[in-house]
Amino acid sequence: MAERVQQPPAKRLCCRPGYNPACRQGQRAGGVLCGGPGSAPGGLGKTHNPESLLDIAARRVAEKWPFQRVEERFERIPEPVQRRIVYWSFPRSEKEICMYSSFNAGGDESGTSGENNDETQLPFLRGVTLLEGGWVDNVLQVGFHLSGTVTDPATSSQPEMVCSVSVSFDRCKITAVTCSCGNKDIFYCAHVVALALYRVRKPEQVKLHLPISETLFQMSRDQLQKFVQYLISVHHTEVLPTAQKLADEILSTNSEINQVHGAPDPTAGASVDDENCWHLDEEQVQEQVKLFLSQGGYHGSGKQLNLLFSKVREMLRMRDSNGARMLTLITEQFMADPRLALWRQQGTTMNDKYRQLWDELGALWMCIVLNPHCKTEQKCSWLRELRRWNSVDVCPWEDGNHGNDLPNLTHSLPQELLHKAITSITNMEGWVGHPLDPIGTLFSTLTETGRGAEEGANTYCSSVVSRAELQRLPVQRLLGEGESYGALAVETALIGLGQQRVMPDGLYAQEKVCRNEEQLLAKLQEVELDDTLVKIFRKQAVFLLESGPYSGLGEIVHRESVPMHTFTRYLFTSLLPHDAELAYKIALRAMRLPVLESTASSGDLSRPHHMVSVVPNRYPRWFTLSHIESQQCELASTMLTAAKGDSCKLETVLESIQKNIHSSSHIFKLAQDAFKIATLMDSLPDITLLKVSLELGLQVMRITLSTLNWRRREMVRWLVTCATEVGVYALDSIMQSWFTLFTPTEATSIVATTVMSNTTIVRLRLDCHQQENLASSARTLALQCAMKDPQNCALSALTLCEKDHIAFETAYQIVLDAAVAGMSYTQLFTIARYMEHRGYPMRAYKLATLAMAHLNLSYNQDTHPAINDVLWACALSHSLGKNELAAVIPLVVKSVKCATVLSDILRRCTLTTPGMVSALHSRRNSGKLMSLDKAPLRQLLDATIGAYINTTHSRLTHISPRHYSEFIEFLGKSRETFLMAHDGHIQFTQFIDNLKQIYKGKKKLMMLVRERFG
Repeated sequence: MAERVQQPPAKRLCCRPGYNPACRQGQRAGGVLCGGPGSAPGGLGKTHNPESLLDIAARRVAEKWPFQRVEERFERIPEPVQRRIVYWSFPRSEKEICMYSSFNAGGDESGTSGENNDETQLPFLRGVTLLEGGWVDNVLQVGFHLSGTVTDPATSSQPEMVCSVSVSFDRCKITAVTCSCGNKDIFYCAHVVALALYRVRKPEQVKLHLPISETLFQMSRDQLQKFVQYLISVHHTEVLPTAQKLADEILSTNSEINQVHGAPDPTAGASVDDENCWHLDEEQVQEQVKLFLSQGGYHGSGKQLNLLFSKVREMLRMRDSNGARMLTLITEQFMADPRLALWRQQGTTMNDKYRQLWDELGALWMCIVLNPHCKTEQKCSWLRELRRWNSVDVCPWEDGNHGNDLPNLTHSLPQELLHKAITSITNMEGWVGHPLDPIGTLFSTLTETGRGAEEGANTYCSSVVSRAELQRLPVQRLLGEGESYGALAVETALIGLGQQRVMPDGLYAQEKVCRNEEQLLAKLQEVELDDTLVKIFRKQAVFLLESGPYSGLGEIVHRESVPMHTFTRYLFTSLLPHDAELAYKIALRAMRLPVLESTASSGDLSRPHHMVSVVPNRYPRWFTLSHIESQQCELASTMLTAAKGDSCKLETVLESIQKNIHSSSHIFKLAQDAFKIATLMDSLPDITLLKVSLELGLQVMRITLSTLNWRRREMVRWLVTCATEVGVYALDSIMQSWFTLFTPTEATSIVATTVMSNTTIVRLRLDCHQQENLASSARTLALQCAMKDPQNCALSALTLCEKDHIAFETAYQIVLDAAVAGMSYTQLFTIARYMEHRGYPMRAYKLATLAMAHLNLSYNQDTHPAINDVLWACALSHSLGKNELAAVIPLVVKSVKCATVLSDILRRCTLTTPGMVSALHSRRNSGKLMSLDKAPLRQLLDATIGAYINTTHSRLTHISPRHYSEFIEFLGKSRETFLMAHDGHIQFTQFIDNLKQIYKGKKKLMMLVRERFG
């Protein structure tokens, strides 16, 4: 509140046209204590004497009539009557004072600054502390004006401060406040609170005077002159300029002041035209809201705005007209937020926190406009304001389908359904998820009313009031026989949640639908079900199943209707202990998700001919689809859990899942859930539920077979585990139909390998015959996979067929057939090494030569990963004999152009013991060094020298000085190879001379060559 020291202007002019001095003779001008004879001081309960008729009448007048109307109604008002009216005009309740001096009446929030969370620093509590500490002094009431001084005691950081406080009031409301503390805030400062509470709690200690105009009427001319002169003398520095100005105007016949009858009196109370409301500093409300909005959600500004909204709600609960007034000021600042224009210009949407503030704004306006206690002219005024704001360009649109342009669904329905007299699906604007939250508001209202009614009933029943009188109480008149507000609240929520409604457009609106539904269900879950509520649940469930287009669980739903999965899961769990058939019926109906169907059928499995209406020309943007699918999965999982042990219901639930759930990850989750439930440690496995789990797993395999899924390997491994639990026939079945479930790689590397493992055999407790049958199926699968995808499955097939000669030979032949065109050198080298490891060196050699035919190493690939394979193949050939080596060297010369690799092979081939491979087959090894002048090594030597020459020229083409030293080292290695030939020295010398001649322009490099090689 912006509390200013200046006194507000007087509200009305006071005069007494028929004033007769005679009637005032003998009356005192002095004051009396507020209590006075016959008073009931502040309702403190210190006396039980009956009130006088004067006090009763004065109190009623003080509450309802402005004092001007009293003066106009009666020509002469006795002074005692005036005093009692003035006395009773001050507020008598501390509740409103608390409301206007803290965010919550309970005092559990900090001030608007949000910087001090110490509750003792709240203005109201600080005011109470000042009052109880005796820091309020010089309290004086003159008419409808209260003044006094409040001292802030000294602290370690601040000196003592004396504040002058004044309060104006009318009809039991504080209408204006001033304080010299200079504090600026929306609400009253602690000094105002202390003074006001002093008057409420200690009215007998406050000296009361009639309005100052009444005192002046009693003065003679000399007394008036003395009064004015003393007043000017005491305050001459402050009032002398004003006093002289007024004197000049009064002495001027034609001045404006002489044209007005009477003179202002700030203590005379309100005029007839004044609005009777508590003081609210509008300027500070606007400034604070503007400040919070400018912070953009930082520094707790969103929390502070929500606190302001809570204050508006508190005012509305107390039927305080400032609620609408304050909300109007807040709305004006929201509309003036410069970010609105920026967002509209950029085409961006406001963030979620900001949109939630706008939602709260709309919800509060709903409360105001629908308030039954407001006058029609007030509502018309507010509606004009709302229309004006709505017409402004920057006013944000609802992020959702909340207008009148709802689709007519008649043309969306199959013609065969129109005979049911269904013309259109109405009420597509959802109550749940609506920005104004009508269902949540009504639910809270009814539950709060119900709690109040119960507390009132307990109070009345414990007193002398009879049951008959209790039934006549107003709170009971609205209820029928056997009804309660709690039951009505539950029924209202069920009706709203079950309403068919189109999914709104936009991410935020769709998230709000989900969030609003979950909030409402959370409230419902707090309600303990009794027999009455179970009957309501049954009635609503039947109604939702049979009520047609209104219901989201009817036979016919719009394709973009909000799914009922979350709501129905709550219904299912609530109804299951009381009516299982109805619970399953409604849950199975709710499983459908027509937005994912091109032509979806009804969720009623028993009546498949009924079709769900569709709008095939538009695929909607459902931003919350993943959440909706997860809720659909949760509903299915709940049904599976409940149906354990009931094969008929499990079969029905399985059919529903297979029909309605399209997400492979969710079906996989359901399969896992069913498997866990079926194999609980405290009971024997439920074979029916295991089969359901397996069926769901098989469906996942089919769905994900041709699509990429990062969990695919996990899914395949789990399926094999599940099939193992079901039994050997399940494993055999998935291997027989592997091509519809797995890729060839998965079938061989995971499925067949796992089936043939010792762990599986032990788990299944198979005899020899069963083991052989299962192994035969696995080998057949492996061969089929190898034929379909030899590149990835051949090695696995060979491994799986090792114990069966015919199958192994078949797998090897498949590899040979595919080696010519279909397999890469890497795959062939891998299989070749496997063959050598298994004791088939000739087959390994054969596959290695086939791999060499696919290889191509260029001159600069001296770190290629295939180099080790080439070296191994040459070593294997050398170990097998001269003929094998002679056959492989032409392949090496053709495939490898890298000089360093060729020289490495050349040196290895001159060794007597080529390595571990030769040791295994030493009987075929001659043990003599092979000559480099004869085949097959001569061809390899020439190829190596040629590779060095070619590589040298290639490197010199783009060589830079920083690579000169590296190049010199390369030439040194090449010389070692040249010298292996009988005329190698001559060849190398000629080679160097040739380089000097061709690259003589590279003087520095050639100088280094001469220094090193002559």
